[in-house]
Amino acid sequence: MSEDKKQLLHLVIGGELEDLKDVTFRNLDEVDIVGVYPSYEEAAKVWKQKAQMTVDNAHMRYFVVHLHRLLDPSES
Repeated sequence: MSEDKKQLLHLVIGGELEDLKDVTFRNLDEVDIVGVYPSYEEAAKVWKQKAQMTVDNAHMRYFVVHLHRLLDPSES
């Protein structure tokens, strides 16, 4: 992989929240771990699809987690 195209891992995850004002999942056993993606752009496409599929459930939320920031906090 070239230096100018560094892999920045992103996780797409979702589930029903207990309260819309917080990020506490109602049931961790039912959290949807969608997948890991090599760029924010790819993760955002999947996030949008999953969010649109669950638009009728106000408590269902999907998130993009910047795994590369957790793996190496010095990276942006």
